[in-house]
Amino acid sequence: MKKLLTFLVFALLNTFAISQTTIIDSIKSGGIYRNYRVYIPAAYTGIIARPMVFDLHGYTSSASAEQAYSNFKPIADTANFIVVYPNGTFLNGQPYWNAGFGAGVNDIEFISNLIDTLSNQYNIDISSIYSCGMSNGGYMSHTLACALNNRIAAIASVTGTMATSQRATCVPNRAVPVMQISGTNDPTVTYTGMSGSLAIDTVVKYWVTNNNCNTTPVFNNVPNISSADACTAEHYVYNGGTYGSCVELYKIIGGAHTWPGSPFIIAVTNQDFNASEKIWLFFRKYKLSQFTGFNELNNEMDFNIFPNPSSDILTIKGGEIFTVFIIDVNGTVVLETTKKQIDISHLAKGVYSLIFIVDKKRSVKKMVKL
Repeated sequence: MKKLLTFLVFALLNTFAISQTTIIDSIKSGGIYRNYRVYIPAAYTGIIARPMVFDLHGYTSSASAEQAYSNFKPIADTANFIVVYPNGTFLNGQPYWNAGFGAGVNDIEFISNLIDTLSNQYNIDISSIYSCGMSNGGYMSHTLACALNNRIAAIASVTGTMATSQRATCVPNRAVPVMQISGTNDPTVTYTGMSGSLAIDTVVKYWVTNNNCNTTPVFNNVPNISSADACTAEHYVYNGGTYGSCVELYKIIGGAHTWPGSPFIIAVTNQDFNASEKIWLFFRKYKLSQFTGFNELNNEMDFNIFPNPSSDILTIKGGEIFTVFIIDVNGTVVLETTKKQIDISHLAKGVYSLIFIVDKKRSVKKMVKL
């Protein structure tokens, strides 16, 4: 009995007890274990659903290096959002993301599985999930905009682009807000394009066309507050897209393969603005619901589940016609039903998420199976 009570306390309160810390964990996806880091800001309580930002490392880099390099921590602490730093697998002995090149690993599936897992562990606003990344992580963010835009609301790419082959295969079913940050003197992912990769202006034009944005951008020179960084920045905003979407480009004149505003200055790193701050200000303008039509259920349409915890029959109280999906900690849908009394006796003990869908609106509840 003591062990059972300990388990229940942990299961019900684990999303409330941890704050302002980095959690290191792993999940099984595609038959292999994949590890990741999650930063939980001090303001997170688990009571209110919070946004989640994926920050993907570059080729040869790692989750821990990306966490330090992009330095989202002070921004996440202020704005109260969760930051996820997954690790890629290996290509030629180096960490990488399968973003339109490479073979074998399905990183789109991995990110989707990770969204399910983290949504089960933390109170995530599923309409406010975003992806950004450096270099190969920027490529992967574009890949997610192409193939996982039913879960990712908006993306940002820093020194990354799209694979040439992806231009023909990327067919988004909606407008996807995109921010691109690139240096004109980037020797690794060249601004004008290279073998297997699109030019930055071509990528920007692709998303402008996809989103039906104005083809003439609003242009501003970024104030040159740091004359010692050997570069300047220009800002282009393509407004007027479908459902309020836009595409933004920060063009770093003379900039290298670097993250503007990073505390780690390598090569020519622009210090006139902080890329992480700009990315968050861009992300927070968009919710997935404005593009898909799905919204969170309001209080009048919400559901109650009891008893919770439960060992056999779970009763749902709510007057609306609904579909409920029960999802385990691995992100697997273990049950789909429209019944208000559900037999869960066959489920393994643990914590589950219940996602209710009502006329393009949804609500997420937690449930403990004894």
